[in-house]
Amino acid sequence: MIQQYSPDLNKLYCQLAKTCPVQIFVSNPPPMGALIRAMAVYKKSEHVADVVRRCPHHERAPENNEGPAPPGHLIRVEGSQMAQYMEDGNTRRQSVLVPYESPQLGSECTTVLYNFMCNSSCMGGMNRRPILTIITLETKEGQLLGRRCFEVRVCACPGRDRKTEEENFHKQQEKGSSKSTGSNKRNIKEVNQSTPPSDNNKKTKSSSSAEEEIFTLQVRGRERFEMLKKINESLELKDLVPVADLEKYRQKLHTRSSSRREKDKEKEPKKGKKLLVKEEKTDSD
Repeated sequence: MIQQYSPDLNKLYCQLAKTCPVQIFVSNPPPMGALIRAMAVYKKSEHVADVVRRCPHHERAPENNEGPAPPGHLIRVEGSQMAQYMEDGNTRRQSVLVPYESPQLGSECTTVLYNFMCNSSCMGGMNRRPILTIITLETKEGQLLGRRCFEVRVCACPGRDRKTEEENFHKQQEKGSSKSTGSNKRNIKEVNQSTPPSDNNKKTKSSSSAEEEIFTLQVRGRERFEMLKKINESLELKDLVPVADLEKYRQKLHTRSSSRREKDKEKEPKKGKKLLVKEEKTDSD
């Protein structure tokens, strides 16, 4: 198989430069001129600030570099003459835009054909760092209407890699459930299956829908706009980073700050002793 998708891992396994159809479902028809954007970001917190690009070898090779797409872009759109390849002037992040098209008669979704133009293991490129592909639906003015993401692994044997990673995932789940059997803590899945929805669950749903609500803010001055734009991008990326990775990142920051404080304390003079400046005499002299 050229490409496979794992629902358990929310992960796409595909081969380099092979067609990957992605289905777009919308609850309500978007306004005229709406666009679908695809962008790749690194999944782990220690790499999330880096820009996902193709490796130098595939970027310079004549193979798979035909057409209007810039050679450095990882994600390309197949079968559309309306694709626009963008690069943000501030973050340097790359993305590709295509106009949203209504589903064909008898279909419930719009299908976009994507190609991933570099292997996950390529040195100088992804270099075995896991990536997320973010699909957003936007108005032509740039207002966000919807967003979904999934992990992508570009490899030679998608079926084999999917089977291996799913087996490891299920083994970890079994280990976690066996450890919690003898304790008072119950497995999250068991709680969800046995406990009926309560008022707290309703509140959580309403709060999550409120978080997805889109707001427009008018900002005076280019400098303030760029500052707020960077803050918003950081918050958007933070939502995509797993909680476990965020905790690891916070621990690293805490360790660094504590080590700096200890070094500063070592530089301070000890209490009860006075530092003598050169040519300064003590009272006993």
